[in-house]
Amino acid sequence: MKSAKELALLAARALADKKAKEIQALEIGDLTTLAEYFVIATGSSNTQINALVDNVEKVLHEEAGEEALHREGYRGGTWVLLDYGCIAIHVFSSEAREFYGLERLWRDGKPLDISAVLEEKE
Repeated sequence: MKSAKELALLAARALADKKAKEIQALEIGDLTTLAEYFVIATGSSNTQINALVDNVEKVLHEEAGEEALHREGYRGGTWVLLDYGCIAIHVFSSEAREFYGLERLWRDGKPLDISAVLEEKE
């Protein structure tokens, strides 16, 4: 079984695989019981947002045996939330990301270094 940090890194890699923009991971476990990590990314269109989410679900299932506990917003396509209990993945359109400002709301969270995961994709 993978740790929450390992799952967050897997999710970030899955998002990078499908060309997500502005991928960030925040450690929030000391601030809330909602999750240990938020992984946040931006997609350029409803189609890409859904492809990003689909890839995260595929990678976490195949490489970690994890299934989302809940998926919200998939049909709307401007903000999709995948809840895995210990991690929550938020994939936004750029407008929705700016509007909701999760990084601002959770600014006390500690950024997780995902550069190694992102460098693999370059």
